[in-house]
Order: sequence, then structure tokens, then C-alpha cells
Amino acid sequence: MKIDIIEHEGPYRVGVIVGSLSKDSINRRLANALTHLAPEGFEFFEISYADLPLYNRDFDADYPQVALDFKAQVASADALLFVTPEYNRSLPGPLKNPIDWGSRPWGQNVWAHKPTGVVGASMGAIGTAVGQQSLRATLGFLNARQMTAPEAYIHYSPGLIDDDGRVTTPGTEEFLRQFMAAFAEYTARVLTVIPQA
Repeated sequence: MKIDIIEHEGPYRVGVIVGSLSKDSINRRLANALTHLAPEGFEFFEISYADLPLYNRDFDADYPQVALDFKAQVASADALLFVTPEYNRSLPGPLKNPIDWGSRPWGQNVWAHKPTGVVGASMGAIGTAVGQQSLRATLGFLNARQMTAPEAYIHYSPGLIDDDGRVTTPGTEEFLRQFMAAFAEYTARVLTVIPQA
């Protein structure tokens, strides 16, 4: 049996979702650095969720425009990159809210089948490892296509990323460059279509 493989053509539009609402977030700095370290063929845009109200299933019957606009942004992305802190050994509450909005109403889950990367930075030594596992569990239930390796738990220290988005430690810079190269390869693989006979 002959199988035709249809490869998705870049550039890939990558929606970046920062897990902190703080304008001074170290994870916002990390997200900026990752866009500089990515290989050619990526176009990045941030998907903001700051204006979303708290999700309530009462909205399902009449979704507010701000939530429809948010879901449209997610849908327009070829791939998603979550860059998030860890709050109390879990994912941040502000980040869980847009994930819930994107999964509803029932049967209209916008996260499904999106190539997805997860990375995070923390001042703590475990570098968001536990928070990422919480996020991954939620994304797994929502059928997002997660890149499971390499994992990236960044121990952030002052000055690691400068104001221009440059990583100042060569070893960390190279690691993050390799992470983004792996994400590019993973995105291309997920978006390759193999029609079924």
C-alpha cells in the first residue's frame, strides 16, 4: 500500500502563552529570549489572556467576545509555546483560567492536536519542574500534542537574561537554542499529514 506524506510548509506561527500576568515576569524575559534563539521558520506572537473573566460554565450558552477572540488566536497558531512559572508546586491560577476557556463549551476544545512546548524559569533550584508536570497533565487531558523531550527547567538568577533578550550564560544559551531546535523539528513532525487508506 502506498502512503502519501504531506509535509506542512513553514514558516510556523507560534503562539506564546506566558504563565504570569506580571509585566516584569522572569518568564516573560525567558519567552523573549526563546524567540531570539529559535531557528529560522518560526513567527512568534503572544496570546494574551489578561482580559478574560474567571471561567464560569454559565457563559457556555453565550460565550463573551473576549473569550471568542482568545480562542481564535489560539486556533490561528500552528504551534503553542507555554513559558510559565510554578506557583505553590502547581501551574499558576491565572494560566489555568485561559486553558479552561479554550476547552469550552464542551466539544469545542481549541487545544486539541496543537504541537505544544512547555518551558519555565524559577529562582528556585527545581526550575518549575513540578509546575510543568501539573500543566502537562492538564494539556494531556485536552489532547494537546506535547513535546515530551527535551525538558527545560531553568534556574533563573539575576542577569541570566539581559534587557535585550540575550542569555548571558553560554551553557544555558546553547541549551535553550537546542530546545528551540527540537521544538521546530517536533512541530514539523506533528503537522505532517499522513492520509489514511
